[in-house]
Amino acid sequence: MSTETGRRLPAFARSTARLVRRVVVFARRRAVAFNELWKHSLQFRVTVSTLALSSAVVFVLGMVLQNQITERLLDTKREAAIAQTRAAADTAAGELVGLGGETPEAMGNRLENALKKIAITPTSQDAAGSAAGTFVPVLASGGHDQSGDEPAFAGPFENVPPRLRQFVEADQMSWLEHTVTDASGARTTYLIVGTPLNTVASPLQLYLLFPLTTEQNTVSTVQNTLLVGGLVLLLLLAGITNLVTRQVVRPVRQAAAAAEQFAGGDLDQRLAVLGEDDLAKLAVSYNEMAASIQRQIRQLEEFGGLQRRFTSDVSHELRTPLTTVRMAADVLHASREQFPAGLARSTELLVDELDRFEALLGDLLEISRLDAGVEELAAEFIDVRPIATRAVEQVRVIAGNAGSSVELVLPDEEVIAEVDARRVERILRNLLGNAVDHSEGKPVVLTLAANETAVAVTVRDHGVGLRPGEADLVFNRFWRADPSRNRRTGGTGLGLAISQEDARLHGGELDAWGEPGQGACFRLVLPRRQEVPAGEPPLTLPPPDHVAAEVPLGLLEVTPAPEAIFAEREEIGQ
Repeated sequence: MSTETGRRLPAFARSTARLVRRVVVFARRRAVAFNELWKHSLQFRVTVSTLALSSAVVFVLGMVLQNQITERLLDTKREAAIAQTRAAADTAAGELVGLGGETPEAMGNRLENALKKIAITPTSQDAAGSAAGTFVPVLASGGHDQSGDEPAFAGPFENVPPRLRQFVEADQMSWLEHTVTDASGARTTYLIVGTPLNTVASPLQLYLLFPLTTEQNTVSTVQNTLLVGGLVLLLLLAGITNLVTRQVVRPVRQAAAAAEQFAGGDLDQRLAVLGEDDLAKLAVSYNEMAASIQRQIRQLEEFGGLQRRFTSDVSHELRTPLTTVRMAADVLHASREQFPAGLARSTELLVDELDRFEALLGDLLEISRLDAGVEELAAEFIDVRPIATRAVEQVRVIAGNAGSSVELVLPDEEVIAEVDARRVERILRNLLGNAVDHSEGKPVVLTLAANETAVAVTVRDHGVGLRPGEADLVFNRFWRADPSRNRRTGGTGLGLAISQEDARLHGGELDAWGEPGQGACFRLVLPRRQEVPAGEPPLTLPPPDHVAAEVPLGLLEVTPAPEAIFAEREEIGQ
């Protein structure tokens, strides 16, 4: 039996622990849900706050009313009981005249007869007696001049508490509330009033026990009435508060929903104006503000459209004369050996500037298409490493002319991502060309890394770097940190702006870091899948410092070579 009990106790403990955990989890969930509702719902906060404050007020008011009613009932009962006790004392004194010297048995008989007389006396039926209610009389002998013998008594003398006897035996009229438990276990509370009978020869005390059952029932009824009335009042207050708050919160919610739709692009969204109150004035003001913003946005859209159309038209219109000039320049360039030295040099400069002009027209057309939102992403799942290698190969001639080497850090395994290879390669070419321009002959490092959700590429140079605040300006169109610096790549000033737009088209981002004298680092972050956000990038900014002696395995240094003409040099720029 003890073994079975020992097995049951651990099982019961485990069951209790599981139940406690479930209760704790349930309580936490409810607390979290309450907290969320409290933070996001003004109507809920106002209703709960009003209900809590009203509960405190109703509780205090109920306690005050209950105490007042109880005190009034007890005071009325006490006054009536005292009057009834005095009347009964007069009756008992008349019945017990000459009492003294009898045997205990005879004295007990006289006391019993006096009790019967008190019970049937008319004084108990007058106004005071009816207010006091029924009572149980007790007569007892004893007092300050009584010998040590046991007192004689009639009635339930054992229900009279000793502390009350002490006061009455000392010739003081006293009263006390006392609870008596009978043989069956039932508890009854009495208001016991005791008075000495000083008109008789032998010291006697009269005690009247008035049951407080009626008063307790009255107090219980009052408590229940106050409780039910308080709950009903709280429910009514909660409903009224909820209704009143809803009348205020509903227009605010409608205004918030309209503002959200307006911010989402629905510029025709307006609020309904009902009445002439403060909320109606708010709706009118909001509608006027929305109409003004709509007009301004449409004006900006029209201006932007005209600007993009102008840029596109100018770019297209310039292509025809540019083609003619290009043909003439090519003829002159082919015959430059027949010209004097100064004229031959001018011919070469003319061809170089025409190359830059064509690149500028191409970038203007590209940026106008991106602004118009007509560009589409031709993404496919491919390995990103060959894209980075091709970009490095295309800038090695420029890097060699600038006296810089380009270092390529690639992972050993494939980096498969859903990207547009042409756009990613253009981004990397622009970043590498910009790094070469500002490297001051120091190495340029391109690092490729990937995690589960993102692919990151950093292009790091150790040249002049960026001053504070310039990291946010490098992607502005035609912005240059130092206008006096000579370009080596023949850039147009739109390369980084186009690169940033290409990164956004992929759902990624392109950002920069730099410090004066410490060089700069550009980081491209792209999602591995178009429908999955990139998440945390595997490469950080600011980048860790690279030391040539600590170049990791897999590093490829591309040495300058005189061959390999840069195929699309017009797309490289700052």
